[in-house]
Amino acid sequence: MNVMTNPVAFDVVRIREDFPILKQTIRGKPLVFLDSAASAQKPRIVIDAMVHAMETQYANIHRGLHWMSERTTEAYEATRDAAAALMNANDRSEIVFTGNSTGAINLLAHSYGRGVLKPGQAVVISGMEHHSNIVPWQMLRDAHGIELRIAPVTDAGELDMDAFEALLEDGKVGLVAITHMSNVLGTITPAERIVKIAHAHGAKVMFDGSQAIVHRKIDVQALGCDFYVWTGHKLYGPTGIGVLWGRKELLERMPPFMGGGDMISSVTYETSTWAAVPHKFEAGTPAILEGIGLKAAIDYVQTIGYDAMAAHEASLTEHALARLATVDGVRVLGQAQDRGGVISFTLDKAHSHDVATLLDRQGIAVRAGHHCAEPLMRRFDLDSTARASFGVYTTHDEIDALVDGIIRVREFFQ
Repeated sequence: MNVMTNPVAFDVVRIREDFPILKQTIRGKPLVFLDSAASAQKPRIVIDAMVHAMETQYANIHRGLHWMSERTTEAYEATRDAAAALMNANDRSEIVFTGNSTGAINLLAHSYGRGVLKPGQAVVISGMEHHSNIVPWQMLRDAHGIELRIAPVTDAGELDMDAFEALLEDGKVGLVAITHMSNVLGTITPAERIVKIAHAHGAKVMFDGSQAIVHRKIDVQALGCDFYVWTGHKLYGPTGIGVLWGRKELLERMPPFMGGGDMISSVTYETSTWAAVPHKFEAGTPAILEGIGLKAAIDYVQTIGYDAMAAHEASLTEHALARLATVDGVRVLGQAQDRGGVISFTLDKAHSHDVATLLDRQGIAVRAGHHCAEPLMRRFDLDSTARASFGVYTTHDEIDALVDGIIRVREFFQ
């Protein structure tokens, strides 16, 4: 499934007009929002799509025979088509809606981990994973006898590919579950190479694309992976809606994650049978309005175009790294050759929470903490960093405001 788009020329000033929240001031200063990796702001088209559905056609989906239910079902299911096209999935039934990436990974850990993997097999993750791609596999290890192996990260913040391959050599690895883009380091992992190595050793591959899908075009056929997960709220859509893509033959082998309405074919007191994929993984009333909002977000980014977004992000990242390099006492975490618009940093003599608080007083929003990646923090002998992350609406002037703000913070602590 490919979708044809006609990307417009990238004009950040015009794009910013699409985001009503950016017009406000914070503490009397223009809002500089540099926390998009946590959750991106929403364009007017997403807001309007959800409001329109609530005002004109809202009803529960799939079960109703009346006009409102049919229209809402059509709008919700159109998102499945849009997500399939966005990722170049073979079939719309390979798109499973979840609450977010965390929900998608937990679904996979339960249904593939317990339903397909056997005790004694192993799952490989990397040393740069978000907690959502660590904890579910620990739970699987403890409950099902699966070994958990960790591929290390180099000092530059890249995946150690030799060490990664060595972890698969005994043939016991059933699944590799690795981030496609680190939410801390900005590192883009070598996805095609990971897949080639894993498949050569008999392992399936899942990528956590929560960050990557925001910054670059994802083609699951070209990647060659077996599962791919991402979440709507980072792709300028609403919270409460995420996507698990899986190869249909694998999804069909997996038992359901949750039981309830809409995921069944039939129910008696003695037994139940399941609906076909993807619905057997979508128990209960879903996030209907959020699904409709996600369709608007997908349409929005495809109208802008991934090539244009990537070029803008690369320019911002290059500018930010160059400016930060001139500030005494700033340490940027990770120097990966292939990276996205996420920059984590520390400042001498200042805790990251203090840095974020003092930047906030200047109207600048950054993240501070371990970013749900405590093992990665410990790998670099840190307990936290400040993090600036970019979106389609980020400007070079905002990068300059960040750096000037950091200089003021440094002067405060000196």
